[in-house]
Amino acid sequence: MQRMLVAQMTGSGHKPSVLRITQPSGAPTMNMHIADGAIDDTVARANVRRLAAAQALTGANAAVIFATGSIVGATLAPDISLATLPLSIFMLGLAAGTLPTGMISQAFGRRTAFIAGTGCGALCGVLAAVAILQGSFILFCVATFLGGLYGAVSQSYRFAATDSASAAYRPKAISWVMAGGVFAGVLGPQLVQWTMDIWPPYLFAVSFLVQTIVALVAMAVLAGVNAPKPAPAQMTGGRPLLEIVRKPRFIAAALCGAVSYTAMNFLMTSAPLAMKFCGLSLSDSNFGIQWHIVAMFGPSFFTGSLISRFGAAKVAVAGLILEAAAAVIGLSGITAMHFWAGLFVVGVGWNFSFVGASALIVETHRPQEGKKVQAFNDFIVFGLVAIGSFSSGQLLASYGWSMVNIVVFPAVALALVGLGIAALMQRRAVA
Repeated sequence: MQRMLVAQMTGSGHKPSVLRITQPSGAPTMNMHIADGAIDDTVARANVRRLAAAQALTGANAAVIFATGSIVGATLAPDISLATLPLSIFMLGLAAGTLPTGMISQAFGRRTAFIAGTGCGALCGVLAAVAILQGSFILFCVATFLGGLYGAVSQSYRFAATDSASAAYRPKAISWVMAGGVFAGVLGPQLVQWTMDIWPPYLFAVSFLVQTIVALVAMAVLAGVNAPKPAPAQMTGGRPLLEIVRKPRFIAAALCGAVSYTAMNFLMTSAPLAMKFCGLSLSDSNFGIQWHIVAMFGPSFFTGSLISRFGAAKVAVAGLILEAAAAVIGLSGITAMHFWAGLFVVGVGWNFSFVGASALIVETHRPQEGKKVQAFNDFIVFGLVAIGSFSSGQLLASYGWSMVNIVVFPAVALALVGLGIAALMQRRAVA
């Protein structure tokens, strides 16, 4: 029998109209809010609030690892040149977790991937504490790898915020989710400061136990995200992945994201250990990392608006230039103020360039292609970051803090050239 649908338009005054589609008894009812012909972002805004809170909690976990990883590594490693290896292993976990995150999200929904990620984060904290108690460098690296898997899942928060969002709201959705990292910048280093020497002589053991609790809280927050399992029609179709990633716009966006994250990670990973080598205190290091993370996520309160006004590419270019400026600051001195200023500036630069690159990625794919394209982008970004991270410790140990800063310049130049070529080709295609 032919199915019948009855549509009714309701609304009064300045309130948005509601299109109510009524189906036969036993069939679901859909409600679609229409405001001035645009997609209603009510669900998207609710998700953004939860995802921003989760970003804060997840970022606090990462902050604990970055504030302590190289110092714990220097204590446990058989050789000082391996001190930053746990942080490099964290980035390797980030890279390794990106494609599985996309596959789980595509098959079972994003919420399932979120829960799996927070489980890895909780296990990371437990194993890291046990590693410190037992003096096991290998176990500590296993723990940071699990932390990287957690971080890989958290990278999808920014894209999850765009799933149900209108085109106009997507840059702001990405930006607002990442703004949650501001609280991570305060919470994470403070957790370290408050807990690092509670259990002498096991420095930072309690910090990682608290990290486990924070991950479990994030799990509870993410359980309420409205991200149902994709319908069968959403799991198929679209262009082949190879066709999408060969486009100049995708290549430029992925390159920008990879360079912005790699340059930032190079400086952030090495800075705590470099500060120790320069005779600065743990409190100085924690303060620098705290304000670095605030700088990474604080601009997110307005980065989306900047992208809406000036375009994602221009904001990304500004961010890359700021990252180069941070390297200049790092080369100009080794006082606490130089480290703090450099970490702050590279944080702001990362925000502009990475949020800009993420917004560019969203523009390269159709809705049904989103999860596979986003996961592949993050695989490229964090694969390159992991490779760069492995070399940062060696550079610091062999050539010093100056060389860590110098390598930022050619990387930034490469990303700027990529964005320039993509923009030129796009203008020629339009002409």
